[in-house]
Amino acid sequence: MTPYSASAAPTEAASSGSSLPTVHTVPAPRAGGREHRHDIDLMRLICSCAVILGHVGGAFISAVDRREANGPGAYWVGHIADAANQFAVPMFFAMAGWAVLVGAPPRDGRQVRQRIIRNGLPLVVWTGCYLAWAWLRGRNEDPVTDLAVDSVFGSVQPAYHLWFMYAYIPIVMALSFALLVKAGQRPWGLGAALLAVATVPTVLTTAREVTGWEAPAVGWGFGTYSVVYALLGALLFALPTGVPRRHRWLLVPVILAAIAGCLWYDTQVKYVIPNAHLFVAVLSACVLLLVSRVRIPERLRPALTKLAGASLGAFMVHVVFVEELVRPLVSADLSGPVAAALLVGLVLGTIVLSYAASLLWGRLGLRRFLG
Repeated sequence: MTPYSASAAPTEAASSGSSLPTVHTVPAPRAGGREHRHDIDLMRLICSCAVILGHVGGAFISAVDRREANGPGAYWVGHIADAANQFAVPMFFAMAGWAVLVGAPPRDGRQVRQRIIRNGLPLVVWTGCYLAWAWLRGRNEDPVTDLAVDSVFGSVQPAYHLWFMYAYIPIVMALSFALLVKAGQRPWGLGAALLAVATVPTVLTTAREVTGWEAPAVGWGFGTYSVVYALLGALLFALPTGVPRRHRWLLVPVILAAIAGCLWYDTQVKYVIPNAHLFVAVLSACVLLLVSRVRIPERLRPALTKLAGASLGAFMVHVVFVEELVRPLVSADLSGPVAAALLVGLVLGTIVLSYAASLLWGRLGLRRFLG
């Protein structure tokens, strides 16, 4: 199960031809199979593109060293883009909760291991790729061997976007463990892995106090907010019908207000706004309700499912394009209109390149390794 895929089973449903998708009761699953939720396919695609939007926006913020005085055009365009993507990470947790608890609950420990490998193997491969890329390009001051050791315990530069996987995988493990225990099984191996995740920070702390070794930072684990997003996501995605179409318009101004709240916090309080913030929670809930249970026209479903399947790979690779293509083109002296136009072009270009690369290695049979 990838951060963007509900399970090994099929996934989700989305829009008709009108400005807002029409809502239909989703038909019951076919005998012997699970309901294919094309709306969650759509959500996976939206979230992966939102992450790219946020990281491209981050390049604009970095160009002015996070200070408006260094270039107000790039500063505000970057922050608007960053504020608009804040729902993506909570939505990944929400989709994970739905997948494990509702969409495709694990039947046994073997299925859980397959899901962990489906996420963990690309994490390992791409961490190695980013470390090799940084070494070849001379991007890091620390020795690559030290970074490789650190990456066992948490995300490292330049693979900064992979921090999410260190929280996502343990949540999938914990929810799956609870379901298997409830079903009367005894998943000892999974329990031992969870115990290791829970205790490794204190083990390293003890090792540092006893030996003086500078232990790496630990990224494995999850906070209360991520578990809550997973549980509420399972609840909301599992609702049998979506918000009635006549009421969906009411979500749009709330979404815009929540984005404005995130923008205010980022620029006036502290950058970056926490994922556990109320503004982020409201934004995430409204985006979920806007997309959940909408109907995708039949003719669009094959393409949507294919793109959704490539979304993890696009997520993994897009930082290469952000660092190599986006950052060199962004400068602090851009005016507001020019910065906005450049942002749109760079976001679209990064999305196209990232998905093209992911679709390519999918055709080459490398999806298992590269996502």
